[in-house]
Amino acid sequence: MALSKVLVLVLAGGAGGRLELLTEQRAKPAVPFGGVYRLVDFPLSNCQHSAVADVWVAVQFHPASLSHHLANGRPWDLDRTTGGLMTLPPFRGTHRGGWATGTADVLWRQADLVREAAPDALVVVSADAVYKLDYRAVAEQHLGSGAEVTMVTTEVAADDASRYGIVQVEGERVTDYAYKPEEPATTTATNEVFVFSPRPTLDRLEALAADAGDDGLDDLGSQLLPAQTADGLARAHRLDGYWRDVGTVPAYWEAHMDFLADEPPLDLDDPAWRVSTRGGRHSAARLLPGASVEASLVSGGTRVAGAVHRSVLSPGVVVEEGATVTDSVLLPGVRVRAGARVHRAVLDDGVDVGRGAVVGGDGDVALVGRAAELDDGSEVPAGARHPEQE
Repeated sequence: MALSKVLVLVLAGGAGGRLELLTEQRAKPAVPFGGVYRLVDFPLSNCQHSAVADVWVAVQFHPASLSHHLANGRPWDLDRTTGGLMTLPPFRGTHRGGWATGTADVLWRQADLVREAAPDALVVVSADAVYKLDYRAVAEQHLGSGAEVTMVTTEVAADDASRYGIVQVEGERVTDYAYKPEEPATTTATNEVFVFSPRPTLDRLEALAADAGDDGLDDLGSQLLPAQTADGLARAHRLDGYWRDVGTVPAYWEAHMDFLADEPPLDLDDPAWRVSTRGGRHSAARLLPGASVEASLVSGGTRVAGAVHRSVLSPGVVVEEGATVTDSVLLPGVRVRAGARVHRAVLDDGVDVGRGAVVGGDGDVALVGRAAELDDGSEVPAGARHPEQE
């Protein structure tokens, strides 16, 4: 029996402003995670293990940072003669051309391409979360349900629920959908994975776009999903496994801390569902005499002579003798010089922490932007941003 044709559209074009300095010079899906990965690796690896060969990535902000990582799609088995990986940049030349103003607007602008591809199911996903999910299994369940959209859901903390689309569910049927409500009715949130029946969804989207006129469309949760829910055509698929949105600096830091547990929430090297990435060439990590490393992720190409505890070291990081790094995430090429202390902080690519400098402390997570040079003896206090954003 032939497999249903499933098309995955990865929404990778958002500005990612909530990640602050981390997205000033890169696309949000290109932000490093877990030492050697990028955020976009998670949905692409899900496609690989779900036997989905048609994957489109819609890009917009800082596209070069993402295109460099995606290349021809080989790490995720997407370098194919037919189908495979295709990037969708903003374009001009038709009435659908221009800069996308939201996730629904992205889908509307690519509607002609989707209709031409004629998939049985269209899976639309974001690229700012860490999780594993069989997209094809969800799509097959959707196709047999009679629904117009299947929303993958998860439970979130009550004090964080207002950041998400919140649903009420009876059985599998979604009875109410509220987009980022001020007072959420439940803690059941959509995790930004949606399976659509393409033709009725695109027809509905055309009608919504016509009604919106010059104002255009916003996000999927603004009009499309509420309309499908109101018509009784939305169903829920519960994801019981680990899912973590990493679209804010605190959430990004907390997700890294999750993976430093004795039993991490996901085995990223599980042979049955390995997370793939476009890796560079790095030598083995070097732990020099006097080094102390505990409960940490240490990538290839790093050199440690100081003390590292509960931290993530990306490729090329150097921690000199007498330096200490605790509860922190260091992105590629960071150097922590002798006597410096880094605690509860995220340091972007190429940061140079001077001798005896102090970054972070007991409090909110500190963030240091790409290639910043901290003077000897200087201090970036807990919760601070360096350099400060205007």
